Amino acid sequence: MGHVFKFFHHSVLLKEAVSELAINKKRTEGIYVDGTFGRGGHSRLILKHLGNKGRLIAFDKDPQAVAEAKTIIDSRFDIIHDSFAHLDSVLKARGIDAVDGILLDLGISSPQLDDASRGFSFRLDGPLDMRMDPTKGMSASQWLASETEQKIMEVIKAYGEERFAVQIAKEIVASRTIKPIITTGQLAQIVSKAIKTRERNKNPATRTFQAIRIHINEELKDLEIGLKKAWDYLANEGRMAVISFHSLEDRIVKQFFTDHATVKQPDRRLPIKARDMPMAKMKLLGRKKPSKEEIEINPRARSAILRAAMRIGNPDEIAQ
Repeated sequence: MGHVFKFFHHSVLLKEAVSELAINKKRTEGIYVDGTFGRGGHSRLILKHLGNKGRLIAFDKDPQAVAEAKTIIDSRFDIIHDSFAHLDSVLKARGIDAVDGILLDLGISSPQLDDASRGFSFRLDGPLDMRMDPTKGMSASQWLASETEQKIMEVIKAYGEERFAVQIAKEIVASRTIKPIITTGQLAQIVSKAIKTRERNKNPATRTFQAIRIHINEELKDLEIGLKKAWDYLANEGRMAVISFHSLEDRIVKQFFTDHATVKQPDRRLPIKARDMPMAKMKLLGRKKPSKEEIEINPRARSAILRAAMRIGNPDEIAQ
């Protein structure tokens, strides 16, 4: 495994995201969750802020990320080889019924993109895998070999927001009858052949690769489940910070936060006392984007959006 850590990774919005968790004063001894360890930038900074009794539980589906996490020798730190969508069972098994902060850095990491053997990049020819956890599930190559044209089209349209999804799906199915699609280079060429109109400064395969990756790894499903479970375990005044990289992710996060920060007001004609009025359960803490300086250092940060929120209300409402 020695070669897998040579890929350099910049944690996007590193200081900003950890700052939103407000790990200060009494909160330094709290319990925190890093739902997406990656290469550990956020986790390492959280650990610097924690007191001796503080605790950090990190998750990642990628075995290479888990191997990197195991190089952190710290009694306050645990790494879980799983999706953050399963954080409830992990916390329950450890006797934890509430956490003080949860950070999610969504999407794909630079080491995953830059390693041709993982099959995430249309720029690097390699086996068409795309699984964040190569030990589980179906590879992108296997999926494209067995799925219907209709389903392939639906995935590319829904998760890639690709207007040429019909043409791309047809070309994929036509190509696989001649030769199995087993490399990223093959898929990129097939997509390029199907798309007649090019977007400026954008590879024609960008949206298709994104769509298949999201589908193979169930990223949006995990996000929806994970946000709900994170909320269930968030302590009163606990904070959530979520970094997303494309509109599909950000839409889910924004909607989740808005739903919990909005209160349906009762009929004003009803005799309800002020103290009995429904209250919002979440306070929105705003959104941030990377600075020009960060984007210059790491161009992949340009599409990132950080949203943060704090739980407010009755601590008795926290799920046990």
